[in-house]
Amino acid sequence: MASETDKGSGEVVTRFAPSPTGFLHIGGARTALFNWLYARHHGGKALLRIEDTDKKRSTQEAIDAILDGLDWLGLDYDQEPVFQSRRADRHAEVARKLLEAGHAYKCFATPEELEAMRAEQRANKQPMRYDGRWRDRDPSEAPEGAPYTVRIKTPQEGEATIHDDVQGAVSVKNEEIDDYIILRADGSPTYMLAVVVDDHDMGVTHVIRGDDHLNNAFRQLPIYRAMDEIEGDWPAPVYAHVPLIHGSDGAKMSKRHGSLGVEAYRDEHGILPEALFNYLLRLGWGHGDREEISREEAIELFDLSGVGKSPSRFDMKKLENLNGHYIREADDARLADLVAPHIEGDVDKALLVKAMPVLKTRAKNIHEIAEGAGFLFAKRPLSMTEKAAKLLDDEGRARLSSISEALKREKNWTIEALEATTKSLAEELGLGLGKLAQPMRAALTGTTTSPGIFDVLVLLGREEALARLDAQAA
Repeated sequence: MASETDKGSGEVVTRFAPSPTGFLHIGGARTALFNWLYARHHGGKALLRIEDTDKKRSTQEAIDAILDGLDWLGLDYDQEPVFQSRRADRHAEVARKLLEAGHAYKCFATPEELEAMRAEQRANKQPMRYDGRWRDRDPSEAPEGAPYTVRIKTPQEGEATIHDDVQGAVSVKNEEIDDYIILRADGSPTYMLAVVVDDHDMGVTHVIRGDDHLNNAFRQLPIYRAMDEIEGDWPAPVYAHVPLIHGSDGAKMSKRHGSLGVEAYRDEHGILPEALFNYLLRLGWGHGDREEISREEAIELFDLSGVGKSPSRFDMKKLENLNGHYIREADDARLADLVAPHIEGDVDKALLVKAMPVLKTRAKNIHEIAEGAGFLFAKRPLSMTEKAAKLLDDEGRARLSSISEALKREKNWTIEALEATTKSLAEELGLGLGKLAQPMRAALTGTTTSPGIFDVLVLLGREEALARLDAQAA
Protein backbone atom coordinates (compact mmCIF):
# COMPACT_ATOMS: atom_id res chain seq x y z
CA MET A 1 0.00 0.00 0.00
CA ALA A 2 1.39 3.39 -0.99
CA SER A 3 0.69 6.39 1.23
CA GLU A 4 1.31 10.06 1.02
CA THR A 5 4.71 11.32 2.11
CA ASP A 6 4.78 14.14 4.65
CA LYS A 7 7.06 17.07 3.85
CA GLY A 8 8.41 17.04 7.36
CA SER A 9 8.73 19.85 9.87
CA GLY A 10 10.42 22.45 7.67
CA GLU A 11 9.00 25.75 6.45
CA VAL A 12 5.37 25.64 5.34
CA VAL A 13 4.89 26.65 1.68
CA THR A 14 1.41 26.91 0.18
CA ARG A 15 0.29 27.94 -3.28
CA PHE A 16 -2.82 29.26 -4.95
CA ALA A 17 -2.93 28.15 -8.59
CA PRO A 18 -5.84 29.63 -10.56
CA SER A 19 -6.45 29.11 -14.28
CA PRO A 20 -6.90 32.51 -15.97
CA THR A 21 -9.93 31.59 -18.03
CA GLY A 22 -12.30 33.98 -16.22
CA PHE A 23 -12.78 36.08 -13.10
CA LEU A 24 -11.65 35.15 -9.59
CA HIS A 25 -14.52 32.84 -8.65
CA ILE A 26 -15.79 33.10 -5.07
CA GLY A 27 -14.71 29.50 -4.46
CA GLY A 28 -11.25 30.27 -5.79
CA ALA A 29 -11.05 33.32 -3.55
CA ARG A 30 -11.76 31.15 -0.51
CA THR A 31 -9.11 28.63 -1.60
CA ALA A 32 -6.64 31.51 -1.96
CA LEU A 33 -7.60 32.78 1.48
CA PHE A 34 -7.17 29.39 3.19
CA ASN A 35 -3.75 28.90 1.57
CA TRP A 36 -2.66 32.41 2.54
CA LEU A 37 -3.88 32.08 6.12
CA TYR A 38 -2.28 28.67 6.60
CA ALA A 39 1.09 30.00 5.44
CA ARG A 40 0.83 33.16 7.55
CA HIS A 41 -0.32 31.21 10.64
CA HIS A 42 2.73 28.94 10.40
CA GLY A 43 5.18 31.71 9.49
CA GLY A 44 5.73 30.17 6.05
CA LYS A 45 5.43 31.30 2.45
CA ALA A 46 2.33 31.87 0.35
CA LEU A 47 3.02 31.54 -3.37
CA LEU A 48 0.96 32.24 -6.49
CA ARG A 49 1.02 30.25 -9.72
CA ILE A 50 -0.96 31.19 -12.83
CA GLU A 51 -1.87 27.97 -14.63
CA ASP A 52 -2.12 29.44 -18.11
CA THR A 53 -1.29 26.41 -20.23
CA ASP A 54 -4.72 26.50 -21.92
CA LYS A 55 -3.66 29.12 -24.46
CA LYS A 56 -7.05 29.25 -26.17
CA ARG A 57 -8.98 30.14 -23.00
CA SER A 58 -6.35 31.97 -20.92
CA THR A 59 -6.46 35.75 -21.29
CA GLN A 60 -4.48 38.68 -19.95
CA GLU A 61 -7.78 40.24 -18.89
CA ALA A 62 -8.49 37.25 -16.67
CA ILE A 63 -4.97 37.32 -15.23
CA ASP A 64 -5.41 41.00 -14.38
CA ALA A 65 -8.82 40.33 -12.82
CA ILE A 66 -7.40 37.55 -10.64
CA LEU A 67 -4.44 39.64 -9.48
CA ASP A 68 -6.73 42.62 -8.83
CA GLY A 69 -9.16 40.49 -6.84
CA LEU A 70 -6.42 38.98 -4.69
CA ASP A 71 -4.91 42.40 -4.06
CA TRP A 72 -8.33 43.82 -3.12
CA LEU A 73 -8.80 41.04 -0.57
CA GLY A 74 -5.40 41.87 0.87
CA LEU A 75 -3.74 38.59 -0.05
CA ASP A 76 -0.07 39.28 -0.71
CA TYR A 77 2.49 36.76 -1.92
CA ASP A 78 6.11 36.13 -1.01
CA GLN A 79 7.42 35.78 -4.57
CA GLU A 80 6.48 36.96 -8.03
CA PRO A 81 3.77 34.82 -9.67
CA VAL A 82 4.95 31.72 -11.51
CA PHE A 83 3.44 31.35 -14.99
CA GLN A 84 3.05 27.69 -15.82
CA SER A 85 3.17 28.28 -19.58
CA ARG A 86 6.76 29.53 -19.30
CA ARG A 87 7.95 26.26 -17.75
CA ALA A 88 7.03 23.81 -20.53
CA ASP A 89 10.69 22.89 -21.17
CA ARG A 90 11.13 21.93 -17.51
CA HIS A 91 7.95 19.83 -17.55
CA ALA A 92 9.13 18.02 -20.71
CA GLU A 93 12.52 17.43 -19.11
CA VAL A 94 10.88 15.56 -16.22
CA ALA A 95 8.76 13.56 -18.68
CA ARG A 96 11.95 12.45 -20.47
CA LYS A 97 13.53 11.39 -17.17
CA LEU A 98 10.47 9.31 -16.38
CA LEU A 99 10.62 7.79 -19.85
CA GLU A 100 14.34 6.98 -19.64
CA ALA A 101 13.93 5.36 -16.20
CA GLY A 102 11.08 3.15 -17.35
CA HIS A 103 8.41 4.92 -15.29
CA ALA A 104 6.74 6.15 -18.45
CA TYR A 105 6.40 4.83 -21.99
CA LYS A 106 5.63 5.89 -25.53
CA CYS A 107 2.07 5.28 -26.68
CA PHE A 108 1.55 5.10 -30.45
CA ALA A 109 -2.23 4.56 -30.30
CA THR A 110 -3.94 6.72 -32.92
CA PRO A 111 -6.94 8.94 -32.11
CA GLU A 112 -9.10 6.54 -34.12
CA GLU A 113 -7.91 3.54 -32.11
CA LEU A 114 -8.56 5.32 -28.83
CA GLU A 115 -12.04 6.36 -29.91
CA ALA A 116 -12.81 2.74 -30.90
CA MET A 117 -11.56 1.65 -27.48
CA ARG A 118 -13.83 4.14 -25.73
CA ALA A 119 -16.81 3.14 -27.89
CA GLU A 120 -16.32 -0.48 -26.91
CA GLN A 121 -16.06 0.47 -23.22
CA ARG A 122 -19.27 2.48 -23.49
CA ALA A 123 -21.04 -0.41 -25.19
CA ASN A 124 -19.91 -2.81 -22.49
CA LYS A 125 -20.67 -0.26 -19.74
CA GLN A 126 -17.06 -0.39 -18.57
CA PRO A 127 -15.13 2.44 -16.90
CA MET A 128 -13.69 4.87 -19.45
CA ARG A 129 -9.94 4.53 -19.09
CA TYR A 130 -6.90 3.77 -21.22
CA ASP A 131 -6.36 0.02 -21.53
CA GLY A 132 -2.54 0.07 -21.44
CA ARG A 133 -2.15 -1.35 -24.95
CA TRP A 134 1.35 0.15 -25.40
CA ARG A 135 2.49 -0.29 -21.78
CA ASP A 136 4.64 -3.36 -22.45
CA ARG A 137 5.13 -3.15 -26.20
CA ASP A 138 8.43 -2.29 -27.86
CA PRO A 139 8.32 1.12 -29.59
CA SER A 140 9.99 -0.58 -32.61
CA GLU A 141 6.60 -2.17 -33.32
CA ALA A 142 5.23 1.23 -34.34
CA PRO A 143 5.64 2.56 -37.88
CA GLU A 144 8.80 4.59 -38.35
CA GLY A 145 8.26 8.26 -37.51
CA ALA A 146 4.76 7.65 -36.09
CA PRO A 147 3.57 10.28 -33.59
CA TYR A 148 3.34 9.23 -29.95
CA THR A 149 2.35 10.47 -26.55
CA VAL A 150 4.16 9.72 -23.30
CA ARG A 151 2.15 8.01 -20.58
CA ILE A 152 3.03 7.51 -16.91
CA LYS A 153 3.17 3.92 -15.68
CA THR A 154 0.78 3.76 -12.75
CA PRO A 155 0.71 0.86 -10.28
CA GLN A 156 -1.79 -1.79 -11.33
CA GLU A 157 -2.25 -3.61 -8.04
CA GLY A 158 -2.90 -2.65 -4.42
CA GLU A 159 -4.17 0.74 -3.37
CA ALA A 160 -2.94 4.23 -2.60
CA THR A 161 -3.86 6.08 0.58
CA ILE A 162 -3.77 9.81 1.17
CA HIS A 163 -3.89 11.09 4.73
CA ASP A 164 -5.77 14.26 3.90
CA ASP A 165 -5.70 17.04 6.50
CA VAL A 166 -9.42 17.71 5.92
CA GLN A 167 -10.90 14.49 4.56
CA GLY A 168 -8.89 12.09 6.71
CA ALA A 169 -7.51 8.84 5.27
CA VAL A 170 -8.79 8.26 1.73
CA SER A 171 -7.88 5.16 -0.30
CA VAL A 172 -8.26 4.34 -3.99
CA LYS A 173 -7.49 1.05 -5.71
CA ASN A 174 -4.57 1.50 -8.10
CA GLU A 175 -6.41 -0.32 -10.88
CA GLU A 176 -8.81 2.64 -11.03
CA ILE A 177 -6.00 5.00 -12.12
CA ASP A 178 -5.08 4.49 -15.77
CA ASP A 179 -1.79 5.30 -17.50
CA TYR A 180 -2.61 8.90 -18.36
CA ILE A 181 -0.73 11.13 -20.81
CA ILE A 182 2.00 13.37 -19.40
CA LEU A 183 3.40 14.57 -22.74
CA ARG A 184 1.22 15.14 -25.78
CA ALA A 185 2.14 14.14 -29.33
CA ASP A 186 3.23 17.73 -30.03
CA GLY A 187 5.66 17.57 -27.09
CA SER A 188 3.58 19.81 -24.80
CA PRO A 189 3.12 18.76 -21.17
CA THR A 190 -0.29 17.99 -19.70
CA TYR A 191 -1.79 19.69 -16.66
CA MET A 192 -1.27 16.64 -14.45
CA LEU A 193 2.49 16.60 -15.06
CA ALA A 194 2.93 20.38 -14.93
CA VAL A 195 1.23 20.69 -11.55
CA VAL A 196 3.48 18.08 -9.93
CA VAL A 197 6.69 19.52 -11.37
CA ASP A 198 5.75 23.08 -10.45
CA ASP A 199 4.72 22.17 -6.90
CA HIS A 200 8.01 20.32 -6.42
CA ASP A 201 10.17 23.08 -7.90
CA MET A 202 8.35 25.77 -5.89
CA GLY A 203 8.94 23.78 -2.70
CA VAL A 204 5.22 23.49 -1.96
CA THR A 205 4.65 21.52 1.24
CA HIS A 206 0.86 21.82 1.54
CA VAL A 207 -1.68 21.66 -1.28
CA ILE A 208 -4.97 23.16 -0.07
CA ARG A 209 -7.64 23.08 -2.76
CA GLY A 210 -11.25 22.12 -3.52
CA ASP A 211 -12.26 18.51 -2.99
CA ASP A 212 -13.11 18.25 -6.69
CA HIS A 213 -9.32 17.80 -7.07
CA LEU A 214 -9.12 14.82 -4.70
CA ASN A 215 -9.00 12.33 -7.58
CA ASN A 216 -6.19 14.35 -9.16
CA ALA A 217 -4.07 13.78 -6.05
CA PHE A 218 -4.16 10.02 -6.63
CA ARG A 219 -3.19 10.53 -10.26
CA GLN A 220 -0.30 12.79 -9.29
CA LEU A 221 1.19 10.52 -6.61
CA PRO A 222 2.80 8.09 -9.13
CA ILE A 223 4.87 10.96 -10.56
CA TYR A 224 6.12 11.92 -7.10
CA ARG A 225 6.99 8.31 -6.28
CA ALA A 226 8.75 7.74 -9.59
CA MET A 227 10.79 10.96 -9.44
CA ASP A 228 11.67 10.28 -5.81
CA GLU A 229 13.06 6.93 -6.93
CA ILE A 230 14.99 8.56 -9.78
CA GLU A 231 16.37 11.66 -8.05
CA GLY A 232 15.37 11.50 -4.39
CA ASP A 233 13.86 14.43 -2.47
CA TRP A 234 10.53 14.35 -4.31
CA PRO A 235 8.15 13.92 -1.37
CA ALA A 236 4.44 14.37 -2.04
CA PRO A 237 2.90 17.41 -0.35
CA VAL A 238 0.45 17.28 2.53
CA TYR A 239 -3.00 17.42 0.94
CA ALA A 240 -6.05 19.23 2.31
CA HIS A 241 -9.13 19.00 0.08
CA VAL A 242 -11.78 21.50 1.14
CA PRO A 243 -15.49 20.87 0.43
CA LEU A 244 -16.95 23.09 -2.27
CA ILE A 245 -19.25 26.05 -1.71
CA HIS A 246 -22.92 25.48 -2.46
CA GLY A 247 -25.71 27.98 -3.04
CA SER A 248 -28.31 28.75 -0.39
CA ASP A 249 -30.49 25.98 -1.85
CA GLY A 250 -27.79 23.36 -1.30
CA ALA A 251 -26.94 22.97 -4.98
CA LYS A 252 -23.43 23.51 -6.30
CA MET A 253 -22.68 27.23 -6.75
CA SER A 254 -23.65 28.45 -10.22
CA LYS A 255 -24.64 31.65 -12.01
CA ARG A 256 -28.23 31.28 -10.90
CA HIS A 257 -27.09 31.84 -7.31
CA GLY A 258 -25.97 35.36 -8.21
CA SER A 259 -22.64 37.00 -8.88
CA LEU A 260 -19.68 34.66 -8.77
CA GLY A 261 -16.66 36.91 -9.29
CA VAL A 262 -14.95 38.78 -6.47
CA GLU A 263 -15.12 41.98 -8.50
CA ALA A 264 -18.91 41.63 -8.75
CA TYR A 265 -19.26 41.59 -4.96
CA ARG A 266 -17.13 44.72 -4.82
CA ASP A 267 -18.59 46.64 -7.77
CA GLU A 268 -22.18 45.40 -8.05
CA HIS A 269 -22.95 44.58 -4.44
CA GLY A 270 -20.85 47.23 -2.67
CA ILE A 271 -19.08 44.79 -0.35
CA LEU A 272 -15.97 45.83 1.59
CA PRO A 273 -12.89 43.60 1.27
CA GLU A 274 -12.66 42.98 5.01
CA ALA A 275 -16.29 41.81 5.02
CA LEU A 276 -15.73 39.34 2.18
CA PHE A 277 -12.46 38.22 3.80
CA ASN A 278 -14.29 37.52 7.06
CA TYR A 279 -17.26 35.86 5.32
CA LEU A 280 -15.09 33.55 3.19
CA LEU A 281 -13.08 32.65 6.29
CA ARG A 282 -16.26 31.51 8.04
CA LEU A 283 -17.50 29.66 4.96
CA GLY A 284 -16.37 26.17 5.86
CA TRP A 285 -14.09 27.07 8.78
CA GLY A 286 -15.10 27.87 12.31
CA HIS A 287 -13.76 28.89 15.69
CA GLY A 288 -16.49 28.37 18.24
CA ASP A 289 -19.40 30.75 17.68
CA ARG A 290 -17.23 33.63 16.50
CA GLU A 291 -18.66 35.40 13.45
CA GLU A 292 -16.64 38.62 13.30
CA ILE A 293 -12.94 37.85 13.07
CA SER A 294 -10.31 40.40 12.10
CA ARG A 295 -7.45 39.68 9.71
CA GLU A 296 -4.96 39.56 12.59
CA GLU A 297 -7.15 37.18 14.59
CA ALA A 298 -7.68 35.00 11.51
CA ILE A 299 -3.91 34.58 11.07
CA GLU A 300 -3.57 33.69 14.75
CA LEU A 301 -6.48 31.23 14.82
CA PHE A 302 -6.57 29.56 11.40
CA ASP A 303 -5.65 25.93 11.04
CA LEU A 304 -6.97 23.08 8.92
CA SER A 305 -8.48 21.33 11.94
CA GLY A 306 -11.26 23.93 11.86
CA VAL A 307 -12.27 23.14 8.27
CA GLY A 308 -15.47 21.08 8.05
CA LYS A 309 -16.03 18.07 5.81
CA SER A 310 -19.44 19.18 4.52
CA PRO A 311 -20.10 21.74 1.77
CA SER A 312 -20.87 25.23 3.08
CA ARG A 313 -23.78 27.33 1.84
CA PHE A 314 -23.31 30.80 0.47
CA ASP A 315 -25.84 33.21 1.98
CA MET A 316 -25.94 36.72 0.49
CA LYS A 317 -28.00 38.08 3.40
CA LYS A 318 -25.39 36.92 5.91
CA LEU A 319 -22.67 38.54 3.82
CA GLU A 320 -24.62 41.82 3.68
CA ASN A 321 -25.24 41.78 7.43
CA LEU A 322 -21.54 41.23 8.05
CA ASN A 323 -20.78 43.98 5.54
CA GLY A 324 -23.03 46.33 7.51
CA HIS A 325 -20.94 45.65 10.60
CA TYR A 326 -17.72 46.48 8.77
CA ILE A 327 -19.26 49.59 7.22
CA ARG A 328 -20.08 50.90 10.69
CA GLU A 329 -16.51 50.13 11.79
CA ALA A 330 -14.88 51.68 8.72
CA ASP A 331 -13.06 55.01 8.60
CA ASP A 332 -15.39 57.75 7.36
CA ALA A 333 -12.90 59.28 4.92
CA ARG A 334 -12.21 55.87 3.38
CA LEU A 335 -15.94 55.22 2.99
CA ALA A 336 -16.40 58.63 1.39
CA ASP A 337 -13.75 57.75 -1.21
CA LEU A 338 -15.58 54.49 -1.98
CA VAL A 339 -19.03 56.07 -2.07
CA ALA A 340 -18.30 59.27 -4.03
CA PRO A 341 -18.00 57.61 -7.49
CA HIS A 342 -21.52 56.22 -7.07
CA ILE A 343 -23.15 59.62 -6.48
CA GLU A 344 -24.36 61.68 -9.43
CA GLY A 345 -23.10 65.24 -9.87
CA ASP A 346 -20.39 67.15 -8.05
CA VAL A 347 -19.56 65.71 -4.65
CA ASP A 348 -18.20 67.78 -1.77
CA LYS A 349 -15.94 65.17 -0.20
CA ALA A 350 -15.64 67.05 3.09
CA LEU A 351 -19.43 67.16 3.44
CA LEU A 352 -19.68 63.47 2.57
CA VAL A 353 -17.15 62.62 5.28
CA LYS A 354 -19.06 64.79 7.75
CA ALA A 355 -22.31 63.01 6.88
CA MET A 356 -20.87 59.49 7.00
CA PRO A 357 -21.57 58.78 10.71
CA VAL A 358 -25.33 59.13 10.09
CA LEU A 359 -25.32 57.72 6.54
CA LYS A 360 -23.63 54.44 7.42
CA THR A 361 -25.68 53.58 10.50
CA ARG A 362 -28.09 51.19 8.78
CA ALA A 363 -26.42 50.69 5.40
CA LYS A 364 -25.49 47.14 4.35
CA ASN A 365 -23.47 48.11 1.30
CA ILE A 366 -21.74 51.00 -0.42
CA HIS A 367 -24.64 51.56 -2.82
CA GLU A 368 -27.09 52.10 0.02
CA ILE A 369 -24.81 54.78 1.45
CA ALA A 370 -24.56 56.45 -1.96
CA GLU A 371 -28.32 56.38 -2.36
CA GLY A 372 -28.79 57.82 1.12
CA ALA A 373 -26.23 60.57 0.45
CA GLY A 374 -27.76 61.68 -2.83
CA PHE A 375 -29.89 64.42 -1.24
CA LEU A 376 -26.78 66.24 0.00
CA PHE A 377 -25.66 67.08 -3.53
CA ALA A 378 -29.00 67.32 -5.33
CA LYS A 379 -29.77 70.56 -7.15
CA ARG A 380 -32.99 72.53 -6.73
CA PRO A 381 -35.70 71.93 -7.76
CA LEU A 382 -35.42 68.46 -6.20
CA SER A 383 -36.95 65.53 -8.01
CA MET A 384 -39.52 63.80 -5.80
CA THR A 385 -40.33 60.15 -5.34
CA GLU A 386 -44.02 59.33 -5.66
CA LYS A 387 -44.36 58.83 -1.91
CA ALA A 388 -42.59 62.10 -1.13
CA ALA A 389 -44.78 64.04 -3.54
CA LYS A 390 -47.92 62.75 -1.78
CA LEU A 391 -46.69 64.23 1.50
CA LEU A 392 -46.49 67.66 -0.10
CA ASP A 393 -50.21 68.20 -0.54
CA ASP A 394 -51.83 71.50 0.45
CA GLU A 395 -51.76 70.57 4.14
CA GLY A 396 -48.13 69.47 4.00
CA ARG A 397 -47.05 72.60 2.16
CA ALA A 398 -48.84 74.82 4.69
CA ARG A 399 -46.97 73.09 7.50
CA LEU A 400 -43.69 73.62 5.66
CA SER A 401 -44.40 77.34 5.61
CA SER A 402 -44.85 77.36 9.39
CA ILE A 403 -41.70 75.27 9.86
CA SER A 404 -39.65 77.57 7.65
CA GLU A 405 -40.74 80.66 9.54
CA ALA A 406 -39.91 79.06 12.88
CA LEU A 407 -36.50 77.84 11.75
CA LYS A 408 -35.58 81.22 10.28
CA ARG A 409 -35.84 82.64 13.80
CA GLU A 410 -33.45 79.97 15.13
CA LYS A 411 -30.00 81.44 15.74
CA ASN A 412 -28.21 78.20 16.68
CA TRP A 413 -28.19 75.82 13.72
CA THR A 414 -27.47 72.71 15.81
CA ILE A 415 -29.31 69.41 16.12
CA GLU A 416 -30.39 70.18 19.67
CA ALA A 417 -31.64 73.72 18.94
CA LEU A 418 -33.44 72.70 15.72
CA GLU A 419 -35.12 69.78 17.46
CA ALA A 420 -36.29 71.98 20.33
CA THR A 421 -37.72 74.58 17.92
CA THR A 422 -39.53 71.99 15.83
CA LYS A 423 -40.99 70.21 18.86
CA SER A 424 -42.19 73.54 20.23
CA LEU A 425 -43.92 74.29 16.91
CA ALA A 426 -45.54 70.83 16.88
CA GLU A 427 -46.97 71.43 20.37
CA GLU A 428 -48.18 74.87 19.33
CA LEU A 429 -50.00 73.36 16.33
CA GLY A 430 -51.29 70.40 18.36
CA LEU A 431 -49.49 67.90 16.15
CA GLY A 432 -47.19 64.95 16.71
CA LEU A 433 -43.58 65.57 15.66
CA GLY A 434 -43.95 63.11 12.78
CA LYS A 435 -46.63 65.28 11.14
CA LEU A 436 -43.97 67.97 10.69
CA ALA A 437 -40.99 65.71 10.10
CA GLN A 438 -42.59 63.85 7.19
CA PRO A 439 -43.19 66.84 4.88
CA MET A 440 -39.85 68.29 6.01
CA ARG A 441 -38.05 65.12 4.92
CA ALA A 442 -39.83 65.14 1.57
CA ALA A 443 -38.96 68.79 0.92
CA LEU A 444 -35.35 68.45 2.07
CA THR A 445 -34.43 65.14 0.44
CA GLY A 446 -37.09 64.34 -2.19
CA THR A 447 -37.64 60.98 -0.49
CA THR A 448 -39.40 59.49 2.53
CA THR A 449 -36.27 57.85 3.98
CA SER A 450 -33.17 59.64 5.17
CA PRO A 451 -30.99 60.13 8.23
CA GLY A 452 -32.63 61.86 11.19
CA ILE A 453 -34.38 65.02 10.05
CA PHE A 454 -32.31 67.27 12.31
CA ASP A 455 -29.11 65.65 11.03
CA VAL A 456 -30.36 66.48 7.54
CA LEU A 457 -30.96 70.14 8.44
CA VAL A 458 -27.47 70.51 9.92
CA LEU A 459 -25.72 68.72 7.05
CA LEU A 460 -27.47 70.80 4.40
CA GLY A 461 -26.68 73.98 6.30
CA ARG A 462 -29.01 76.88 7.14
CA GLU A 463 -29.09 78.52 3.71
CA GLU A 464 -29.71 75.40 1.60
CA ALA A 465 -32.13 73.82 4.07
CA LEU A 466 -34.32 76.92 4.26
CA ALA A 467 -34.19 77.34 0.47
CA ARG A 468 -35.46 73.77 0.00
CA LEU A 469 -38.24 74.26 2.54
CA ASP A 470 -39.32 77.52 0.93
CA ALA A 471 -39.26 75.95 -2.54
CA GLN A 472 -42.00 73.52 -1.46
CA ALA A 473 -43.89 75.69 1.05
CA ALA A 474 -47.36 77.06 0.25
